Amino acid sequence: MIWLELLIVLACIIVGARLGGIALGTIAAVGLAVLVFIFGTPPGVPPRTVLGMILAVITAAATMQSARGLDYLILIADRALRVWPAGITVVAPVIAYVFTLAAGTGHIIYALLPVIAEVSRNAGIRPERPLSISTIASQQAITASPISAATVALLGLLAPTGVKLQTILLITIPSTFIGVLFGALSVMWKGPELKDDPHYQERQVPSPYS
Repeated sequence: MIWLELLIVLACIIVGARLGGIALGTIAAVGLAVLVFIFGTPPGVPPRTVLGMILAVITAAATMQSARGLDYLILIADRALRVWPAGITVVAPVIAYVFTLAAGTGHIIYALLPVIAEVSRNAGIRPERPLSISTIASQQAITASPISAATVALLGLLAPTGVKLQTILLITIPSTFIGVLFGALSVMWKGPELKDDPHYQERQVPSPYS
């Protein structure tokens, strides 16, 4: 019986993911109805505390974006990236990590990517190096941010066992940041330099920002 229930859950996830959008929640509701009314699975109690904390974090992030706080962070990041363009493969993911850690949302990376690409091209560095690791750094910082929905949800799940926020951060922040640094080193020399790449030289066009 449990394998059939697992199959239904996986089928709902696959179908919902393929349809996307609001269909993901609708298919999930259909799967839940099948498990409850057909298989007799007792419904659980909604995690009100966790949902409330996630709602508060998302509201705070949306307020910061509406107040143009993210725009200000992007302005600071732009200036920081241009201080040492040659080291952008290391600097960019560190900035992406710190900013996401402070903002509690990975949406900040969307505005950073064009700046990272422009600075890296002007410095003669393959853009995919800083771009790839910066995206990963932003996602890693979400799991380490004290105000992200992911951390709040984890805290809500572990709080009954006595785990506190300080304990979670003491583990997630060092481990994710060190992982980002090693990731930056792993892509620092990936592929030939732009000046040695014949495909890039053939397709090179003047930058509209130069």
